Amino acid sequence: MEERASMISVKYDAFPTPEEIVARLDNYIIGQSEAKKAVAIALRNRWRRQRVEGKIKEEIYPNNIILIGPTGVGKTEIARRLAGLARAPFIKVEASRFTEVGYVGRDVESMVRDLVEISVNIVRQEKTESVQDKAKLYAEERVLDILIPPLPRPDPNKVVTVPEKTLDTREKMRAMLHAGKLDERVVEIEVSRQGFAPIIEIFGQGGIEELGMAVEEAFGSRLPKRKKKRKMPVSEAIKYLQSEEAEKLIDMDEVINEARLRAENSGIIFVDEIDKIAGGGTTAGPDVSREGVQRDLLPIVEGSNVMTKYGMIKTNHVLFIAAGAFHNKKPSDLIPELQGRFPIRVELSALSEDDFRRILVEPENSLIKQYIALLASDGVELEFSEDAIDTIAQIASKVNETTENIGARRLHTVMTKLLEDLLYNAPATAKKAKITRVYVDEKLGEIVRNVDVSRYIL
Repeated sequence: MEERASMISVKYDAFPTPEEIVARLDNYIIGQSEAKKAVAIALRNRWRRQRVEGKIKEEIYPNNIILIGPTGVGKTEIARRLAGLARAPFIKVEASRFTEVGYVGRDVESMVRDLVEISVNIVRQEKTESVQDKAKLYAEERVLDILIPPLPRPDPNKVVTVPEKTLDTREKMRAMLHAGKLDERVVEIEVSRQGFAPIIEIFGQGGIEELGMAVEEAFGSRLPKRKKKRKMPVSEAIKYLQSEEAEKLIDMDEVINEARLRAENSGIIFVDEIDKIAGGGTTAGPDVSREGVQRDLLPIVEGSNVMTKYGMIKTNHVLFIAAGAFHNKKPSDLIPELQGRFPIRVELSALSEDDFRRILVEPENSLIKQYIALLASDGVELEFSEDAIDTIAQIASKVNETTENIGARRLHTVMTKLLEDLLYNAPATAKKAKITRVYVDEKLGEIVRNVDVSRYIL
């Protein structure tokens, strides 16, 4: 019983809990606790399902999510940061890329093909990293063969012993190689070059471009690889040969099989701007195209088979997270069938003045930290006073209220205008600069007071 408990503990600790996921998202995103909580639970449920045994596992479907909120409140940022935590195939697409005015754009199934491609790249990279040590040994042997040419192949009918002097010389060269004494020595190696496939252009809409790519890849994989001799330092040659040897050590069939399983069972597709394909009650014009995209999207979200160049992929257990501003529409404008495939809806709140202040200083990638780092590279020490930060947050909030509300992105426009002169003159300015409330009022006060001007500048 104790052994069973320890095994569960090891597996449990292998993936972050919902609370830990939210804590990591808090390092980059201020507020929006409900959205973070919903996403964290959905992500953890992916992990939980993998550990379910029996037939019930196939019956557990993901609860897809719609994030509703104005632009700039963190919907896309949550998705982007989630990609780093998921340890799973993840892709972000814009729903609007699948539609244009009056006609359907890219094939909706292309999002699944892209997801599988990402999954293959992830698994290939993992496998490559796992064989790096062995690949480096093989690469070193190939370099040593160039520095000390091996003896000619002996007659199998004769017993030939390798002279000890040759072995000693090889070991000495190996020791010098490990010590870095041969790094600058130039050697000549053969590099592979893939023969060029004929250029094929296929014109059309939808997924036809994927057909063109598939034809080109089919030609490319069958063209013979040509060898070309290049001279390079030993250090560079080892890196190149190590990459070549690692590729030989990887079983691509195994990579593809594992990648397909990951895409099917752990894949996450973030569909942004889903409100752009929601109808507004009309039956003519671009709305016809939008409803068509929704109906194309429906079987993918519901669960269907999609053919990719790596084989058939089932989308039954892919998690879909959709997001949209819905400022002049509402989720009920989506077709009822699609609404039912997104049972969890989370509304993100607009950002307050206090949120702006926290965004400026708290996240690991906050704007103030970014500008301090940028100016430090010019030898300028940048400092912000507390009242200056308060004023910047107040200005950003006020401009959002009087003009278009673009959320946290307003801070970028305000900070860029505020520091414009300092960034321009940075190399020639004093080595220390302090941003105070007086400085902020001097640079931005008049612009903020003039609404017509602030519309264009901020």
